[in-house]
This record gives sequence, structure tokens and C-alpha cells, in this order.
Amino acid sequence: MGQLLPSIKKIKRNGSIFLLLVAAVCFIFAGFLVSGCSQTPAPAPEQNGNEPAAGEETEGAVVDEFIILATTTSTYDSGLLDVLLPAFTEKYGTEVRVISQGTGQAIETGKRGDADVLLVHDRASELKLVEEGYFTDRQDVMYNDFIIVGSPSDPAGLKGIDKLNEAFTAIASGEHTFVSRGDDSGTHRKELAFWKNAGIEPAGAWYLSVGKGMGDTLRMASEKEGYTMTDRGTYLSLKDTLDLEVVLEGDPALFNQYGIMAVNPENHSHIKYETALKLIDFMMSPEGQELIVSFQIGGEGLFFPGKGVED
Repeated sequence: MGQLLPSIKKIKRNGSIFLLLVAAVCFIFAGFLVSGCSQTPAPAPEQNGNEPAAGEETEGAVVDEFIILATTTSTYDSGLLDVLLPAFTEKYGTEVRVISQGTGQAIETGKRGDADVLLVHDRASELKLVEEGYFTDRQDVMYNDFIIVGSPSDPAGLKGIDKLNEAFTAIASGEHTFVSRGDDSGTHRKELAFWKNAGIEPAGAWYLSVGKGMGDTLRMASEKEGYTMTDRGTYLSLKDTLDLEVVLEGDPALFNQYGIMAVNPENHSHIKYETALKLIDFMMSPEGQELIVSFQIGGEGLFFPGKGVED
């Protein structure tokens, strides 16, 4: 028994050393495993906000790019843009933000570089401004016509007149209320040219220059039982809310061409020119032109596609 005890102690001592060695090996091996599993993966390439991550669906992606369209109140009030612009956004993923102004104001907005693209209706001025380098890539996108509307009682008797000059003469000579936009819009510019052609300087209590858009001008003419000149599209879009009737239409002078054009990027480096061109191309494409011609209110078309006048 006395000889056995030292042997047992030796075995215990050697066994303890063995166990310690095994434990150390296991600890080191476990450390390798943990280290290998916890390595931080390489960071994914940063997304620039315009390109989807790998595997991400592009359909229905959040639109984060926009362009600014300066356009006439007549186009805006007609409701046409509520059809055209969502179709463009769905196709290209670009939002179109609208500034609604008279043509003169819209042109100034574009000249300052505060819009990327314009949709206006003063063809002569537009062509001159393109020639002067303010705008580029102009297209004749659509047209309709101007009409004279007035109270159903028609105190000036315009329903029996088919010539614009005669109608304006009858209004002025009888001093019947005429409500003018007075806002340097394309409509206002046309109206002033028509007064000039008739040899009349409109002035006096009967002539109200209100400085308003087409919709507000029509409402005021209705309230005052007066006459006004309007594009057909805006009138048809508001017809059910007005006490006004068409009293003169069809004179060739009343033709109304709309143009779309981009702001020249050589004048303003921040202009989103390429995207503006996409909008112009969309408006002129078969898809865009079909949307224009199919836009109706009460079964009546408000605009005709393309160019409706010879140079």
C-alpha cells in the first residue's frame, strides 16, 4: 500500500498535466472557430440613390429625381397634365413639378433658369426666343382655338357675328363688360393684338383687366355677366360651373398653337436638359400624342395633337 501511493500520486500528477494540455488545445481550436465565424464581411458598394441594389425590384421604386415644367394656366386648368404627367412619370421614373403661370411669366421663369422645360402658347415669341438662344428643341406639340364667351343674354349680339373684328367693335361701341386676363399670358397677348387689329384702344369702366389666370377670369366674367376671350380647353373644363355660352368661334385668327421647349443648358448649367428632352420626346411620341387627342370632357376633345398651322 505504501509503494502504491507514490505511483497513484504520479499518475494523478501526469493525468492533470494531460488534461491541461487537452483543454489548451481545445481552447485554441475554439478560438480559431470563433474568429473565423465573427469576421466582418466586406462592406457592400454604396448605392447612389438612383440605382437599385442587386436583386432589388426597380418597378415601383421611389422617385427621387424631378424636373420643373413652367406652363400656362390654361393648360393647367384644363386637366390635361393630370393625364400626361403621371404617364411620363410611370414610364421614366421622373416626377414633373409644375409651375402654372401666364405664358409671359413662364417664359421669364425659363429665361432665369428656374424651370427645365416650358409648355406655352405664343408661337411667334417662342421661335424668336429659340433663335436668341434662351430655349432649344422646340416642338409644336398640340393646338386648339380661342373662343369668345359671354352671358346667355348676349347684350352685344355677338351670336349673329362671325368676324372677330366686328365682335370686338360691337363690345366696345356698346361698352359691354369685357373681362381681360391682363397677365401678359399668351391669351392676353392675343387679345390685345385683336383689339389693335380692330382699331380699338380698350379702356373705361367696361374693360376690366384683372391680372388673373384663365379659370379665375372666366369665373369673374360669369359673375359680372360680361364677355371674355378664352381657350376652348379651359372653358370646356369649367363649363358646368359657369353661366357663359360660346358667342363667337371659328375665325381663323382664333387658332391657338402650343409649343414645348427646353431651357438652353448653355445658359444655366444646373438645367436637367437630358430629362427635359425625355419629356419633350414623350409628348411628341405616338403615346403622348394619343393621350392628348383622347383627352375629353363631356365627349368633346380639348386639344388636337401636333402642329396645326403652316409656317
